[in-house]
Amino acid sequence: MTNFTRGTALITGASSGIGALYADRLARRGYDLILVARSQDSLTRVGKEIAQATGRNVKTVRADLGQRDDLMKIEGILRSDPSITMLVNNAGVGAVEPLLTSDVEAMERMMQVNVIALTRLVYAVAPSFVAREHGTIVNMASALGIAPEILNGVYGATKAFVIALTFSLQKELAEKNIRIQAVLPGAVETPFWEASGGSLDRLPDQIVMKAEDAVDAALAGLDMGELITLPSVPDIGDWNAYEAARQKLMPNLSRNVPAARYGVPALAS
Repeated sequence: MTNFTRGTALITGASSGIGALYADRLARRGYDLILVARSQDSLTRVGKEIAQATGRNVKTVRADLGQRDDLMKIEGILRSDPSITMLVNNAGVGAVEPLLTSDVEAMERMMQVNVIALTRLVYAVAPSFVAREHGTIVNMASALGIAPEILNGVYGATKAFVIALTFSLQKELAEKNIRIQAVLPGAVETPFWEASGGSLDRLPDQIVMKAEDAVDAALAGLDMGELITLPSVPDIGDWNAYEAARQKLMPNLSRNVPAARYGVPALAS
């Protein structure tokens, strides 16, 4: 394991929960690591444990992706380090309160991390991956990206953005030998939930997945070549039907006349 390398995986939000588990699993698969998070103490602990257990080279970079200077620092690493072969866009901010009781400033901060930072990191790494004709981008989305009515709508909207961006990246980059994946977990047992203002104690046990299981399923989905991985969905046919319905809509999303059901006479051309 020490001698073989798949390159370096840069993982954001890597100090705990899903990000720390990605770090462990990818190191065991032969990746060196660059771990990014806001807490240097937690990063140091996670990095040291993984390096000792796997023999991989692990670097840590303290950065708050909601702060422009810190974000630009990570962008610079992605642009300049030719060893990086994978980006795991895991860092995120959550919310559970409905619109009328949410702080709009907090919503803006959430969008900064979930949307702006994620997008800028993709823009930073994609040209290098394309130039080398090799690389993997994993975007951590959420099941709420396709079910925004369940909790905070702004959070769901940020994750819908991640899903839409992932579809676009797949169309643009797949022929350039770049692997793209979005992961859409449901409720996962991590500190993220409490940090979002919620409590896992309020949820039935049967809808809360262990973080280890979520990450292992996500990596299995990546190995299978999935663009969209839904760790909780038993029948992939349900997603395929959802996607088929979306594809069926596409040819009619833009036409030169209104749909007949609106009773609007079309102007003569």
